[in-house]
Amino acid sequence: MSIVDTHCHLDHLQLEEDVDEVIQRAIKNGVESFIIPGADPKDFPKAVALSEKYDSVYFAVGVHPYDCEDFDIGLLKEYVKHPKCIAIGECGLDYYRLPDNEDEKLQNIELQKEVFIKQIEFAKEVQKPLIVHIREATQDSRDILMDNNAKEVGGVLHCFNASEHLLPLSEHNFYFGIGGVVTFKNAKKLVQILPQIPKEKIVLETDTPYLTPHPHRGTRNEPYYTTFVAQKVAELLDMEQEKLEELTTNNAKRLFVELS
Repeated sequence: MSIVDTHCHLDHLQLEEDVDEVIQRAIKNGVESFIIPGADPKDFPKAVALSEKYDSVYFAVGVHPYDCEDFDIGLLKEYVKHPKCIAIGECGLDYYRLPDNEDEKLQNIELQKEVFIKQIEFAKEVQKPLIVHIREATQDSRDILMDNNAKEVGGVLHCFNASEHLLPLSEHNFYFGIGGVVTFKNAKKLVQILPQIPKEKIVLETDTPYLTPHPHRGTRNEPYYTTFVAQKVAELLDMEQEKLEELTTNNAKRLFVELS
């Protein structure tokens, strides 16, 4: 059994007290590699420290759409030099919590787009794949990725939100991150769309400490729980779990070449 958790916030405050135990538990249960996405620049040092402590831990640098005002390309340029930095992100668009004021809303959307495009350009400059966050911004996200030739580096659509409009990105060097949501009873849309994703474009993730899969919903998520995601995806695709894990691990290594 061998799994890559392509998206786990091991630098999150919720794991501060027991992150070593969390990593060891995952390794014992078949997780061979971990990728910490960059979201908040203030957490970059913790991600770097974990990557230097564990051979199996890697990180990305980027700014989440919620933190666009903290975007500093100079900071990203400094951290991307680290040998364990293997991607840019998580970056993207999130329209779920926009300001109520119409002018402020439009300003926020424009800032998100501007920062997203800058990170795509940076990814192409350093030739590293993207980790893309999309929430209630499907059309704008797809347009930006296509219009800015993001396929040059490709990437993963983190926590794939089950929109048919994003499926064509599989032909533009993008992979689809499947996490704990696939185990939820109300994930009917994702369950329906999952078989439409090319198998060679599926990777696994947890989004630790968020989106904990069944049967552990209501508790803090952790990379070990990728095993429950793998079990459910294998069931939905009518595959043996071992084969599904081998497939998704190979997919992750094809996208994030430093894992190989």
